[in-house]
Amino acid sequence: MDVAIEQSWKERLHEEFEKPYFERVVNFLKEEKKANKVIYPPGKLIFNAFECTPFDNVKVVVIGQDPYHNPGQAHGLSFSVPDRVQPPPSLINIFKEIHNDLGITINSTGNLEPWGRQGVLLLNASLTVEENKPMSHAQIGWHTFTDAVIRKISAEREHVVFMLWGRFAQNKEVLVDVSRHLVLKAAHPSPLSAYNGFFGCGHFSKANNWLKEKGERPIDWSL
Repeated sequence: MDVAIEQSWKERLHEEFEKPYFERVVNFLKEEKKANKVIYPPGKLIFNAFECTPFDNVKVVVIGQDPYHNPGQAHGLSFSVPDRVQPPPSLINIFKEIHNDLGITINSTGNLEPWGRQGVLLLNASLTVEENKPMSHAQIGWHTFTDAVIRKISAEREHVVFMLWGRFAQNKEVLVDVSRHLVLKAAHPSPLSAYNGFFGCGHFSKANNWLKEKGERPIDWSL
């Protein structure tokens, strides 16, 4: 199957695109479109995280659960929103932790594409969602695909930082070779849980310290 995804990812994931589960994902989305269901993000942005962060550039992986399901918010990057869209509460809390951790104040945008271009893969476990129906595409096969992405990074990249926020993301730790990569775990940045261990986790400085120790350029977390 010819999938419109960044070339380095296409080369490494081509086997996934030929598997029955992936065909079922594609067929499901086609049927939803025929039924005039509104799906986020727009089709051309479903693989935006991969476009922003080619395989050989991956330094950090931030795992989200689901795209935003309200109009205008989802653009294919976990936790990120397009320019001129108000940052949602979880993203505001991420910015608060960056300020507390690194002294950086972020006021301009909730668009995290600059992180992606530096090597931060902002990966949702599900790459699509129906409007106003959170987790509506969680069972269609996307998790099989994104688990394969995580395994591929773990097996073929070196010294990657995996930021696992909340129980759902932390369950992905079994896909990572912890002898080769750094896994950072904390509560989810949602207002419901951020005070239970996300605030004060120091993940952004810890990630940069790890990258510098391994001879990599650290991430500029400012936007």
